[in-house]
Formats: sequence, C-alpha cells, structure tokens
Amino acid sequence: MPSFDPVDPSFADRVRESFGRQVFMKTIGALLTKVSPGEVHVELPFRSDLTQQHGFLHAAVVTAIVDTACGFAALTLAPPDAGVLTVEYKVNFMSPASGERMTAHARVLNQGARSPSAPETFTPGRQSTSVTSRRCSRRLRT
Repeated sequence: MPSFDPVDPSFADRVRESFGRQVFMKTIGALLTKVSPGEVHVELPFRSDLTQQHGFLHAAVVTAIVDTACGFAALTLAPPDAGVLTVEYKVNFMSPASGERMTAHARVLNQGARSPSAPETFTPGRQSTSVTSRRCSRRLRT
C-alpha cells in the first residue's frame, strides 16, 4: 500500500468533523473508527431495522458506508479548502452482509485531482471479503 503525506496537518480533525455532519451516517448508526493519511474505516453495527427481506443488511446500507469510507479516505489527502464528491463507484457483493458489524476499509490508491479509493468491507468472524469496490472521487473547492 502506498504511503501518503497529507497537505493539511489537521486532516484527521477535519475528517471527523465532516463525518459528524453526515445525518445519514448518524441515522444508520455508522461510526468512524480509523482516520490516517489515505485510509479510513467506517463501522456499522448490525441492526435488524436495516435489513432486507432475507435478514441481511440491505445493499443500500452497505454501499453507503463503503462510499462514505472512500470519500473520507480521499478527503484525508485533500487541501483544507477542498471537499470530495463521488463521481463513480462499482460494488461487487461476494457474500451476504451478516454478522455483528460491517467495517468498510477504504484506501487511496493514487493521489491527484481524481482520487480513486479501493475499499474492502469485512464481516468480523469471517476470513473472506463480503464486498469489494472501486470508487473515483473528484475534489471540490469549498
């Protein structure tokens, strides 16, 4: 994994503050559990009110934490006056989302105006990846 030097020395505080303003993440109970240069983890405890008809976490909820983790991983490397928006992402579901919690692990692959991140979402207690994704972000001057 490449290592990155953030241009904003306060990147972690900025990411945490921005995550705290995401009402949807609060609504579903998602938590920001790791913030480092080019990498973010978002954790979601299992809740039955977020499942689909077969009892698995709904794909929309899983992809929401994947997209959020990717965006914030890109934001860790953005200048202080920039935001990040999703311009594209693809998700592959390798197994149903079940277990006590899901964690989206997002890592930036390269740095530039468009900052792709490649998250892997794991279910604790399993050795396999439940979801893989690739996402491309666009920086937005705020």
